[in-house]
Amino acid sequence: MRARTFDRLVRNAIARIPAPFRAVLDQVAVVVEDWPDPELMREVTGDPDAVLYGLFDGVPLPERSVDDPAGLPATIRIYRGPLLADYPRLAELEREIEVTLVHEIAHLMGLDDETINAYGYE
Repeated sequence: MRARTFDRLVRNAIARIPAPFRAVLDQVAVVVEDWPDPELMREVTGDPDAVLYGLFDGVPLPERSVDDPAGLPATIRIYRGPLLADYPRLAELEREIEVTLVHEIAHLMGLDDETINAYGYE
C-alpha cells in the first residue's frame, strides 16, 4: 500500500473516532512512520523487537501545568509497517488504525483502559 493511501486511512479514522477523543487532537501532532526504532522499543518495552502500532510521546494533559516550561509538542506516532504486516485485509486495517489512534489519544488524555473500553476500543 502506498504511503499516501495509508495516510488517507489515518485521516478517515480520525474523522470516525468519538468526539471527546477528536477534540484534543489540536494538543498533539499525529505522524505516520514506517517502523518504530528498535532502540525506542527497547526503551519503551524492554524488547527491541517488540511490535507497536502506535506510541504517544509527551506529557498527558492531566499532568500539564501552566508553570511547566514549554517543551516539545506531544506526538502520536502511527507505525505503518507493523499495521500493514498484521492486518492485510482493508477492513481490519481500517479498524486497527482507529483503535490505535483512540488508544494513543487516551494516553494523551490520561484515561485508563476501562474508560477506553467503554467506547468499544479494546
